[in-house]
Amino acid sequence: MSRAVQDAAPPLPAGEKVTSLPAKKKQPYPFWLGGVAATIAASITHPLDLTKVRLQASGDKRMIASIQKTVRTAGFLGLFDGITGTWMRQMSYSVCRFWAYDESKKLIGADNKSPAWKLALAGSMAGGIAGLVGNPGEIVMVRLQGDFAKPPEKRFNYKHCFDALFRMVKEEGVSSLGRGVGPNVFRAILMNASQLASYDFFKAELLKTPYFDDNIYCHFTASFAAGTVATTVCSPADVLKSRIMNASGPGSNSTMAVIRQSFANEGPMFMFKGWVPAWSRLQPTTILIFLTFEQLKNLVDWKRGTQKTPEL
Repeated sequence: MSRAVQDAAPPLPAGEKVTSLPAKKKQPYPFWLGGVAATIAASITHPLDLTKVRLQASGDKRMIASIQKTVRTAGFLGLFDGITGTWMRQMSYSVCRFWAYDESKKLIGADNKSPAWKLALAGSMAGGIAGLVGNPGEIVMVRLQGDFAKPPEKRFNYKHCFDALFRMVKEEGVSSLGRGVGPNVFRAILMNASQLASYDFFKAELLKTPYFDDNIYCHFTASFAAGTVATTVCSPADVLKSRIMNASGPGSNSTMAVIRQSFANEGPMFMFKGWVPAWSRLQPTTILIFLTFEQLKNLVDWKRGTQKTPEL
């Protein structure tokens, strides 16, 4: 305490000690903050996600050729086909996974500085919940994005995400909303265990070094590493999910049937089909998600008065 403050402070009664005020517990961030960040990021990278899904569904190999084909036949706006499906998916799946991740960490007594296995466990728990809740939105997104890659007679021709959802229930029954739920939940578990958990892990490790502070440079580096890990870990389940959800014939949506047919036609490396476009899409998406998420948290702190200005 400075001398000026000491002089200004009134004298304490004899025998009474100076006690510091208890630190105010920080309020939790809004549960939907991560979902908003993911929606913003997915909107920006939608053309890459669209190309990845079409490559996985069609078996084509050339990313640039697929993009050129889309632009040539549907114009530049064709790169944003199915954007409403992306929004529906993010506002169901991503809102749920960020919320469930925080709740799972509380449940198992973990925080952002916990060992990697604890963070991965919390991510896996969150992924299982979010994969189940977000499955209808996932199907809608995949179908809207993959429709153009099909022959005209096999297309769904949905107008937007709500049209897709209503027509699926009307034409295929409520059970169609659970199509591919197994691979989707499995992929969601892998994604959240690898993406959310590895971001927290890499960020904590970087902050232990003298080279990084809690700013945009640290967030970028941690999210770059998390995106590469997540792409590699999730590729097999991602390919299976896309192929099963795009199937429309009776019996064609069996996981084992898709695996057998894909192995026979393309060999075991089919599980990494579209890895480059998947990495090209997931990497910037992961970076954008966490950079946006961190800035949204700064904005909330600034609005609450716990931070003077939203800092990078």
